[in-house]
Amino acid sequence: MKNANGRVFKYGDNIDTDVIIPARYLNSSDPAELASHCMEDIDTEFIKNVQKGDIIVAEKNFGCGSSREHAPIAIKAAGVSCVIAETFARIFYRNAINIGLPIIECPKAAAEIEAGDQVEVNFDTGVITDLTKGTSYQGQAFPEFMQKIIDAEGLVNYINAKQ
Repeated sequence: MKNANGRVFKYGDNIDTDVIIPARYLNSSDPAELASHCMEDIDTEFIKNVQKGDIIVAEKNFGCGSSREHAPIAIKAAGVSCVIAETFARIFYRNAINIGLPIIECPKAAAEIEAGDQVEVNFDTGVITDLTKGTSYQGQAFPEFMQKIIDAEGLVNYINAKQ
C-alpha cells in the first residue's frame, strides 16, 4: 500500500456529511462533480486549493450525519490521499474503506497537526509524521485485508479482482 504525503487542511469536531458534500448536490453521482463541491459550506477555498495527495485532519466524529457514500467519494475525487481524525462516524469509516479512501484514527495527531503542515502517513505501520514540525504519531494501522481493499480502489474492485 502506498504512503500518503501532502499538505494539511484542518477541521474541527463533528464535520458531518452535509458539510463534506451538501445535500443540494446529491442529484449527481459523478465523482468529479461531487469533488467540485467538496467542503464548500465550511471552506469555500478548499476545492480551489486542494492538490492531489493532500490530507484532511479533523477532530472528533468526522463524517457523522447521514450515511451517504457521496461524502468519501467527494473527498477522494478531490485528490485527498488520506483523512486523519481523532474519531470517525462508523458508517463513514466503512464507506471510506468501501470506496478506497484511506482514513486513520489518531487523537494526538488530530490535536497537534495544523493546517498547512506537510504530513506523511505510512499505512503499513500507522505512523503519521508531521514533516513540518518533525514529530511522529502512532496511528491505528490498517489490517492487511483493508489495505487490499484500498489498494484495489474499493470493495467492488477488490471483489471483482478475486473472481
